[in-house]
Amino acid sequence: MCGMFGRMLNLHAPSHAAWLPAALAAMDDVLLDHAHCEKKAASTAMSLLFRYPDHLELQRPLSELAREELAHFELVLRHLDRRGVRFKRQRPSAYAGRLMEAVRPQEPERLLDMLLCMSLIEARSCERMKLLSEALEDDELRSLYKGLLASEARHHTTYVDLARLYFDADVVRVRLEALAAHEASALEREWPATHVRMHT
Repeated sequence: MCGMFGRMLNLHAPSHAAWLPAALAAMDDVLLDHAHCEKKAASTAMSLLFRYPDHLELQRPLSELAREELAHFELVLRHLDRRGVRFKRQRPSAYAGRLMEAVRPQEPERLLDMLLCMSLIEARSCERMKLLSEALEDDELRSLYKGLLASEARHHTTYVDLARLYFDADVVRVRLEALAAHEASALEREWPATHVRMHT
């Protein structure tokens, strides 16, 4: 099980011990993947806006979240430029796809699962950024990840809070625990990793 930080993020298990040293040895790849992750997070928030236009309580929070994710995307692009790394296509990890396998197809269960899966992705990002912020020797990258911790944790909380607007708190709690166990399993299946990513 995770320590106190992981429990705050509703994570079922910590990252694989091999991830941090592998990430530190391949930071250009990790940073490029991070940029893609921020862009995908913005896209997912926008897709939820369009899929659920009658869910008025989703509209403003998800719009704000999407804008913040795009701001983070631009921030990471600046760090890629600083390191002389060109933004380009990259082979992603299978993590997100494996996590989304647990999303139930019928409504309203689909909405609940999508919100909670997004909350777990944000939580895992937060955990990984904390690891990087404590281990990186590059001052600017260390500052980048330290600065993003609060917003990633807030995004995790936002998705859980949105789920509680539409579903009973006990239903959310039980489903989040089940999805967190699935998330930990999906993450573990990434190892041994061929390509180091934010979510391998």
